This record gives sequence, C-alpha cells and structure tokens, in this order.
Amino acid sequence: MNLYDLFVKPYEAYTHLQIFMEACATVFGILSVYFSIKKNIWVYPTGIISTLLYVYILFTFGLLGDCMINVYYTVMSIYGWILWSKNSEDQIHVHVSWASQKEWRYGILLFALSLILVTGVYYYKPYIDNGFSTQGASLGLYHLDWANWLDVVTTSIFLVGMWFMAKRRIENWVFWIIGDFICIPMMIYKGLGITSVQYLVFTVMAILGYISWKKSLRNIY
Repeated sequence: MNLYDLFVKPYEAYTHLQIFMEACATVFGILSVYFSIKKNIWVYPTGIISTLLYVYILFTFGLLGDCMINVYYTVMSIYGWILWSKNSEDQIHVHVSWASQKEWRYGILLFALSLILVTGVYYYKPYIDNGFSTQGASLGLYHLDWANWLDVVTTSIFLVGMWFMAKRRIENWVFWIIGDFICIPMMIYKGLGITSVQYLVFTVMAILGYISWKKSLRNIY
C-alpha cells in the first residue's frame, strides 16, 4: 500500500465539510499542544475547539473510545482552565511540579476505571449502531478489531494524561507521548490520514514539552 492509498484515497469518499472539520481540529489541536509546552493558559480555549470538532468526527468513524475521550477533554479543559487561572500570577502562565504518590494512585485508578468503562461502551456498540434498539442487535466484543482495542487503551492513557495536565504535573507528557505514538497507525487504519499526521506532530511536541517542563522546574530550584 502506497502513501496515496494511506493518506489521500480515503478522503475521496468524504465531504468537503468533513475534510475541513478534520483540518480545523488538527490545527487547533497543534496550537493547544504548543501553548501547553509554553505553560500558557491558551492551551484550553484552543483545545476546546479541537476536541468538540473531534467528538463529531470520531463518533462518525466509530471510534467510540476516542470520541468519549474528547468529551472528557472538553470537560477537563474547562476544569483545567479554572485551575490554571487560580494558580497563575499573570493569568497566562503557571508553575509545574512532579506528581505525588497519592496522585499516582488516583491516576492508576482512573486508568483502570477507564478500561472498564470504554470496554463496556464497545460491548453495547451494536445496540448504539442499531439506533439504540435491541431488535436485531447482538451485544458483545466480537466486532472489535485491533484498532478498537488500541482505542480502549489509548483512551485510558489520555484520560490520565489530561488529568495530570490539569494538575500541572510534568508526568502528563509521558502519557501523551505513549498515547500519541500508538494513535498514529490506528488513525491511518481508520482512514484519518490528516489526524495520523497530527499525532506524529503531537508525539514530537510532547517530547519537547516534557523536556521544557522539566527544565523550567530545575530553573526554579
């Protein structure tokens, strides 16, 4: 399979609106990560625009886990926006730190609960796809392919990463790096070539973000 088949051909079946929405979501997503690296509160308004667009896009393509995570992103972005505003001296930038053992325990619990929740959603996916009718719908996980299972895992990874980011913890970047890297082949497989490139950019930016936040903490001490 060549690059045309991977990144261009799937879009032949999309409407101009779908392509425009994915492109806009990608641009605002990259802007959001850029502002996050800079510890700039604009990470949240730009991120909210991106996540709301992706809620629609991912639901349309059947990636329920990632669709749910973007709903969660939107809610957590509002929560993070409030937290960052309260902890910013200039209302723009914030200080960061490492997570405590207690926060790590909460993170592990959040990851486990997310695995259960998203797997449960996929279990009922035939019911959802059938217009929320049980007639003719066979519940189960038989319909999941490898991309769906990866979606379950990455959703849980991103849930924890977003929570750590709202708390201004440096470890959030580790979760973004792992999750973004996994999402690259998953999005190609699902025919979302633009989004797969976005996740490649996200992976590089997350590595830079981790280095930047670590460096800023060392400079404080």
